[in-house]
Amino acid sequence: MRYAVLAGRQLFSLIFILASAEHFGPAAIASAAMHGVPWPDFLVPVSGLIALVGGLSVLLGFKTRIGAGLLVIFLVPVTVMMHNFWAATDPLTHHIERAMFLKNLTMLGGALVISYFGADPLSLDSLLDRVRDAIE
Repeated sequence: MRYAVLAGRQLFSLIFILASAEHFGPAAIASAAMHGVPWPDFLVPVSGLIALVGGLSVLLGFKTRIGAGLLVIFLVPVTVMMHNFWAATDPLTHHIERAMFLKNLTMLGGALVISYFGADPLSLDSLLDRVRDAIE
């Protein structure tokens, strides 16, 4: 069972790490501009950096609570601005954006849980705590 939390933490982080690269391309910036995101040329790459750092933090279990907090900071505005299904007039777009909105809400819940509990025993945070305790 101790590997379940490790696997869950790593699987959870993958979407943020993999998707962060797209935030540095013109398509993501154009999409954000179409959704009314202010300063998309600046904010979209910054959001990609936040997602990457937060995702790597959770993946490695290093400063996990801070990393999960970064993912919360990333998810709240992205979910509201980019997946505003209530504004979609096309039924297919409404359906897709609603699904993406709910997916992000689920990930927000996971990030909040990780930010509260922190990492598991198989993390860099735990290893550093054990080393610190051994030195003292």
